[in-house]
Amino acid sequence: MIVSTVPGNDTRAAMLRALAYATVASAPLEGYLTAAHPHLGKVLPALFVALWLAVRVQERRTPGPAPLHVVVALLATVVTITAAAHSSGAFTAEYTARWLPFLVLTVVLADVARREVPIRGVLLAMAAGAAVAGLGALYSLFVDGQARASGPLEDPNDLAYFLVAAVPLLFLARRDTPRRMVAVTLVCTVVVAGATATFSRGGALGLAAAAGWLFLRRVLSWRPLAVAAVAAGVLFLAATLFAGPRIERAFQEKTHIAASNVDTRELRWQAAARLVATHPVLGVGPGGFREEYAAASHNAELDEQTPVAHNMYLEVAAELGLPGFALFAAVIGIAVTASERTVRTGTPSARTEAVVIQASLLAVLVTSTFLSEQYYLPLWALAACAVAAENRVHGRKGGSDADPARDQ
Repeated sequence: MIVSTVPGNDTRAAMLRALAYATVASAPLEGYLTAAHPHLGKVLPALFVALWLAVRVQERRTPGPAPLHVVVALLATVVTITAAAHSSGAFTAEYTARWLPFLVLTVVLADVARREVPIRGVLLAMAAGAAVAGLGALYSLFVDGQARASGPLEDPNDLAYFLVAAVPLLFLARRDTPRRMVAVTLVCTVVVAGATATFSRGGALGLAAAAGWLFLRRVLSWRPLAVAAVAAGVLFLAATLFAGPRIERAFQEKTHIAASNVDTRELRWQAAARLVATHPVLGVGPGGFREEYAAASHNAELDEQTPVAHNMYLEVAAELGLPGFALFAAVIGIAVTASERTVRTGTPSARTEAVVIQASLLAVLVTSTFLSEQYYLPLWALAACAVAAENRVHGRKGGSDADPARDQ
């Protein structure tokens, strides 16, 4: 395929790349952006989607038909229908406005990663944003004196979700010189340390699952594991020496609330299961779990009447019904299937990208067993990149409009 060198095309592609990178990098920094202005976090995604739409209209080209597009369109339809059926809900409008942009971004990211934007660049931009968030986490713990690091996000568990999902992506960074190797190691240490500072058990399980997957697929060897263990040990020793009382207090507080967290999450999961059983078709609408929780749990938590379910799968099923949950699960299934096909048929570089996507997606899925993370970007961005990676492989083999030159 001959790559166009028309200046206008190059400029548009460069702008799409810049906005794609900025959109995924800014996702874990949402709290900082919101603190500056309530709607600042929405600006970059809106500009990205608007530019993509303008470029595709000018090219008179639409995203090629793919199973992901069909499933996302159906899921958007279900979200809209359930929102309309529960339009009087206190949280319906707010959570519908969170669902639909992520579905649009999934389609847009999959399309640009297939054509103009290198997949590796998108994944590394996600890791870069997480590195900044990791620094914010450490600052909030050691400078602001928070018991658990939260940094740019209000909930430490949500921050852990972003950070552990980003760790596998760092394996895509170039390490061909000692300087780059040291730089990547330092960034990885910051991200892992930031995740550790949240004291999130779900995050720890997600990170362990991701590391295990990378090791099984031979992307991660014993040597980096040993280096990481030594770095973590040194960092923990330094933290103990310089901030021992603060670390001890954080451990004590986390230990104190750990048992109650287990009990409350069990109550919320039971309430979500009851809502699925009583509203299997249309659910209780986007955000409906928060509104219906008190009644469904029989006021089990007097001090928390409108919580989230702390389980992504049960919450989606309760709010969107079983048809909506099936479509949500289909998005995940398409991502897993597409990445595995790339592993089996792609070039060595494409296979590495696919395994890293799988590891990050596994971290997301494990962590989301204990958190409600459908309203954050990593899941959707990873699904888009997985599908785009497979499309690029098939484009090289079948002569489609995928642009191999953009991978360089």
